[in-house]
Amino acid sequence: MFAASQVEYFRSTAPMPAIVSRYATPLITGLFLVSLISGIALFFHLGGATFRGMHEWLSLVLIVPFLAHIWKNWRPFLNYFKRWPMAIALALSVIASVPFAIPSSDGGTGGNPMVAVAGAVQNASVTAVAALYNKTPEDMMDALKSQGLIVTSPDQTLLEVANASDKSGRDIISALARVKR
Repeated sequence: MFAASQVEYFRSTAPMPAIVSRYATPLITGLFLVSLISGIALFFHLGGATFRGMHEWLSLVLIVPFLAHIWKNWRPFLNYFKRWPMAIALALSVIASVPFAIPSSDGGTGGNPMVAVAGAVQNASVTAVAALYNKTPEDMMDALKSQGLIVTSPDQTLLEVANASDKSGRDIISALARVKR
């Protein structure tokens, strides 16, 4: 980290361009709203890939105006660290994030449980997945083949089918979602 004197020297020798100063906060506001709306849509499983890319990439872009905002408001920003509300807010933020980052007590890896389910399905054989759809292995093979996937055996895992078809694990899950029950 930089010492406060180093930052002050930098700020005094490198003034913020007017355009950055003028647009940092409005860009933070706009990008935050995009992140907020796309995050809510993702939480409720609306819009899928459309909101996922938007949320991930524009949340990364949000870092740039955030840093410009911090630069512009450096002294007031430092003053927040002299009071309890900042310490309390940061502590609560870390505490709220911990359950998403640590492994669960049942040996899971933490994170989104749907990802764990998707991984289990991808590693299952066509025969095993057919049973979930109340289909015969041959009917499931036909349903996957009708979507352009290369299936040679009911004993193949769905990841093997995806690899043989030059598709990703996500693609194979999408193909399963289109299989009629």
